[in-house]
Amino acid sequence: MVSDSLETPVGALSVTERDGAIVRLAWSAQSTGRSALLDSALAQLRAYFAGELTEFDLPLLVEGSDFQRMVCDAMLAIPLGETRTYGDIARELSAPPQPVGNACGSNPIPVIIPCHRVLSATGLGGFSGSGGVETKVALLKHEGAASLLI
Repeated sequence: MVSDSLETPVGALSVTERDGAIVRLAWSAQSTGRSALLDSALAQLRAYFAGELTEFDLPLLVEGSDFQRMVCDAMLAIPLGETRTYGDIARELSAPPQPVGNACGSNPIPVIIPCHRVLSATGLGGFSGSGGVETKVALLKHEGAASLLI
């Protein structure tokens, strides 16, 4: 596994690759090496934060249960600038909302897999990334979803 990082408006982010797929994004400045895939991931993150990219195009490997992968796939289907609720995803997957929330909270590749676009029925819900809900709000504002927060 190799990781590389960049500074973003929401802090330092490191991306980890293993066997030709992105497996993790973390709030850290960890750099253990470079690869063509990591260079592409960092370039796409730069473009995203510059407002020039609306959808990531990277090979992703979500380690976890089949349910975790299904929730991540559902989050990947949420377009930039839009949100869904835990209940929306739960209905789509025929599952209860609480496990969906737990799966969102354990998303190993936040930002790229946009768990910040998933809200509770009564508000923002949580966010497991550094800065918590404030970072979630910053990402939603960056994506033009701020009107949903008023």
